[in-house]
Amino acid sequence: MGPELTVPPIYSPLRSAIHPRHVAIEAHTGEWAEEFSIGSPELRSQLVKSDIGTFAARIFPEGREEVITIAADFMLWIFGVDDGYCEEGEIGTRPGELLGALSRLIRIAQNPEVPMLADDPLALGLRDLRYRMDRYGTPVQVTRWVEAIGDYFQAVVWESFHRSQGTVPGLNDYTMMRMYDGATPIILPMLEMAYGYELQPNERDHTSVRAIAEMAHFIIGWDNDILSHHKEHRTGGYYLNAVRVLAQEYGIGHGQALVTAIAYRDRVMDLFLRMAEFLKATGSPQLRQYIDSLGDFIRGAQEWEITSVRYTTPDDPADLPSTFRDTPTDNSPEPLDIPAISWWWDLVPNLQDDTASRGTAYGSSVSVPSFLHPMAQRTA
Repeated sequence: MGPELTVPPIYSPLRSAIHPRHVAIEAHTGEWAEEFSIGSPELRSQLVKSDIGTFAARIFPEGREEVITIAADFMLWIFGVDDGYCEEGEIGTRPGELLGALSRLIRIAQNPEVPMLADDPLALGLRDLRYRMDRYGTPVQVTRWVEAIGDYFQAVVWESFHRSQGTVPGLNDYTMMRMYDGATPIILPMLEMAYGYELQPNERDHTSVRAIAEMAHFIIGWDNDILSHHKEHRTGGYYLNAVRVLAQEYGIGHGQALVTAIAYRDRVMDLFLRMAEFLKATGSPQLRQYIDSLGDFIRGAQEWEITSVRYTTPDDPADLPSTFRDTPTDNSPEPLDIPAISWWWDLVPNLQDDTASRGTAYGSSVSVPSFLHPMAQRTA
C-alpha cells in the first residue's frame, strides 16, 4: 500500500463550462439508477451521491439534453459494472468468469432483443441505454459505441488477471490498456450525437484525429489515477494506477512517482493543445467541434474528480487541489519513452521550432505550419 500523497494543482488551460440544465440531468440520473436498480443498494447510493450527472453536463455544456442524460446514465452504469463486478465483486479476481459475464452483457448491447438476462439489472439498464442510443445516434455511431464497450470489457479482464495474480504490469502495457479500461472511448460517439453531427470517415479515421482522441484518453485516465490515488490505496487492497506502475517501473518512491506521473501527463497535455490547434486550422467545422468537445471532456473530468465525494472521500479526506495551474511542469517537445504512444509526437510538424511561440491558453492564436497537411487535401 502506497503512502498518503498531496496532489498539487494540475495543468489545465482548458475552458470550464457546464450545461444550464445540469441540476435536472443530475436528478434524472439518480432516478434512472433507482428505476433499474443498478448495483447493490449501498453501491447505488454511493454512485448517486457522486454527481455523475453533473460530470456529463460538463462534458457537453451546449449539447442536447437527451443525449447528455444517456451519457450520464451510461457512466453511472459503467461505474456499476466497474465497482460491482470488476473491483469489488467476487468475480473481479476470476478473469474467466468475468469474461463470461461481460460477454453476455456485450451481447445485450449488440442485440438488445435477445432473450437473455431478463431479470439482470445491469442488462436491463444496458437495454434501455441501447434503445435510447438508437433514437438519437446514427447506425455508425451506435456501432462504434457498442464496439467501444467491447474494448472496455477486454481491458478490464486484462486488469482482472493482474488483480488475480497481485502483479503490476509494465509501463508500456499499462499506458496502452489504460486508454481503454477507463471507458473514455465509449463517450466519443456521444460527443457527435450531442451536437447533431457525424464525423466523416476521412476525418474521424485519420491518424492524427485518432491520435488526439488517444491523447484525451491518456490525460483523462492519468488524471484519474493521480486524483483517485487516495481513494484507491486507502482500502488496503489491490489497486492499479499510473503512480504505482511508475514506482515499479523506475524503482522510485510513490512521491517521486506522483511527480513523474504529473510531468508525463503535462507533456501529453501540451501535445494535445498543439495538435488541437493544428487540426482545427485544417479540419471541417464538425472536426473543430469534436476537438473542442475533447477539451470539454478532459476539463469536465478534472473538475468532477476534485469535487465529487467519490474522490474527495469526506470521511477520510483526500489532499486534492481545488484549483488548476495554467503552465505545465514539463513541456518538453521530446516524445515520452513509451513505445505505445511515442509516435504521437511525429504527427505535429515543426514541434521544436514552434515551442516558444505558442500561447498557454487552449484556443489561443498560434502559428500553424504553412505547408499543406494531408487533411487539407480532402475533397470538399
